[in-house]
Amino acid sequence: MDNADAIIMPASEPVSSDLQADIQPRPSETNRNKAIIEALLFASGESLTLGAIAKATSLSEQNIREILRELTADYRDRNSGIVIAEIADGYEMVTDAELAAWIRRMRNVHVSNKLSQPSIETLSIIAYKQPITKVEIDQLRGVNSDAAVKSLLDKRLIKIIGKKESPGRPFLYSTTNEFLQYFGLKNLTELPAIHDFFNTEAA
Repeated sequence: MDNADAIIMPASEPVSSDLQADIQPRPSETNRNKAIIEALLFASGESLTLGAIAKATSLSEQNIREILRELTADYRDRNSGIVIAEIADGYEMVTDAELAAWIRRMRNVHVSNKLSQPSIETLSIIAYKQPITKVEIDQLRGVNSDAAVKSLLDKRLIKIIGKKESPGRPFLYSTTNEFLQYFGLKNLTELPAIHDFFNTEAA
């Protein structure tokens, strides 16, 4: 072919640095959603239900459940000291139970955080007999439970849920989500046998 007939291709223009930045691969939407849910769990400090996460993210509960499975596996595979646990019908970031001894050392086992024996007795009765009145608690314990009930209310481990339809209409007490979190339970169906419940907190 004659030089005169040669097809001259336009020279390619150099790609600007701004355009290069624009075409760099970005984190996938799944990874972004995973990071968002991880941040929500970390910032919450309490158990988050699928519904609460869905409301905050506009993701479907099915999508959230899958992401939580991936996050849980991520933490487990790297032997992290933090795990994602199902607590109080939701999900929460908690420390690995196998590391509890080190955490107790760090906290120096603050006595104020532990429950007294009367409080343990009262809490166990409420947990297994709820809803229940204070008079009924006193009858089961054989002693006055005013101080124990007040302490448990202050610690938000129990709450008043109403009044019993009986003379004097006494308050009815039940356990709270904080109670489930305190003992690492998903829900009340996971309550151990009552003698194990006593040993858990007394240990």
